[in-house]
Amino acid sequence: MSTLGLRMSELVRACFTGIWIKSYEPDDAIAELTQLCRSENWSLMTWDIAQGLKSNGDQPTVTDAIDPIGAVKALSAMTNDDIPTILVLRSYHRFIGSGEIVAEVAKAVTQGKVHRKFVVILSPVVQLPPELERLFVVVDHEPPTRDELRELLAGIATDGDEMPTGNMLESVLDAAVGLTRYEAENAFSLSLIRHGAVQPDAIWELKTQALKKSGLLSLCRSESDFSSLGGLTALKAFTKRALLRAGNAATLAKPRGVLLLSPPGCGKSEFCKSLGKEVGRPVLTLDVGSLMGSLVGQSEERTREALRIIDSMAPCVVMIDEIEKAFAGASGGSGDSGVTSRMFGSLLTWLNDHTSDVFVVCTANDVSRLPPEFSRAERFDGVFFVDLPSRSQKDAIWGMYRTRFGISGDENLPADDQWTGAEIRSCCRLSALLDVPLSQASQNVVPVAVTSAESVQRLREWAAGRCLDAEAGGIYSANHSDKSTNGATVRRRVSRGGPSAN
Repeated sequence: MSTLGLRMSELVRACFTGIWIKSYEPDDAIAELTQLCRSENWSLMTWDIAQGLKSNGDQPTVTDAIDPIGAVKALSAMTNDDIPTILVLRSYHRFIGSGEIVAEVAKAVTQGKVHRKFVVILSPVVQLPPELERLFVVVDHEPPTRDELRELLAGIATDGDEMPTGNMLESVLDAAVGLTRYEAENAFSLSLIRHGAVQPDAIWELKTQALKKSGLLSLCRSESDFSSLGGLTALKAFTKRALLRAGNAATLAKPRGVLLLSPPGCGKSEFCKSLGKEVGRPVLTLDVGSLMGSLVGQSEERTREALRIIDSMAPCVVMIDEIEKAFAGASGGSGDSGVTSRMFGSLLTWLNDHTSDVFVVCTANDVSRLPPEFSRAERFDGVFFVDLPSRSQKDAIWGMYRTRFGISGDENLPADDQWTGAEIRSCCRLSALLDVPLSQASQNVVPVAVTSAESVQRLREWAAGRCLDAEAGGIYSANHSDKSTNGATVRRRVSRGGPSAN
């Protein structure tokens, strides 16, 4: 029996006469309820606005029960109390705003305790009016599990050459996790038409569209792995070891994620994108701004929905970029009636309690704007400070971007004290774009360590002794011999006609 069937069996036996099933797959939910009722010899009726009231999928049994209130009244009028009778109302949230309908539903749920009649509302959203909140229990119709997807795949890929095996099968199932049964069937069929076999690419294509339709998350599928990212040696080793070990069924420990703190342009976002490619996981990007809604309670509901989608798509990597800006009003004083604080509270609770195999990477440029409880133990596996690249890191980054933009290796490098990886990339891109030497292109690049010297220095001072070093490992120290000079020295160099003076 399915998970929904088991849950419904318990509730019916316990005489919960008001049940709201949240489902994006109403036909599958009704099929599971039909199977349950047949096995238990219970009576099942379904109603929708197009076809009216039906009994067990047969022809309409009550011809005048087309309207929303008529179906509920028909349930109350039935006199057979020998067996439980379940009435499933599809998409009934569209009509439950009427006072007359609310009163009739409340009456049916209350009297159902005596007559063993159950009102089940089947809808993709939960919108209970205050009068019904205490009368209904909410049940989630979960997306198909990996085993269910495997059975679905076996029914579509009937030819031996079409059915993937081994690691390819696991990759296909990873790609399909989080899709509804209908979406998974379409994805498998598209792959068969396109490739003659079920492969992950077509599934990821449809999965990306599904996330776009939700408007809450986006899917990033980078083609670059760690080899395209210079430096960050300790951070790479830590995350790769944790995630690859998480795939071992012998270990019960699950990685939680990392918080990355650094000045802008030091490669935090690129690291997260390449991490997914390195460990074979999809990277979901959560844009907190997309969670904001105009209606009361909508932002909080969208936050919970986004977290539910993330859980359903495990195993995956989730990136929340510049989180201190996204939740800047979480500590109060934002003028949004506490909406940001409640959204932030939902995220904190999820970070601490979620059991899904989701690895969270949060980035921040100013940790002072985050409440201290955000970075406490067991919300993240580690808090890493990503400093400005060292000399060896910059040499690797120069070599990578020279190759990418077709710049000769014989060309001299400009003075790059306190440059970030983003500024090196910008210099190489401008050199290729304007067809000028690197030294000339560098005159258009002003490093962030110059424009924000004081904030960079404060960030380093805060991270010293508090964060892990993303490059060298261990506790970060701001007094590394390989670090560039401080902001004041940089400003003096620029004023004397350095490469960024113009």
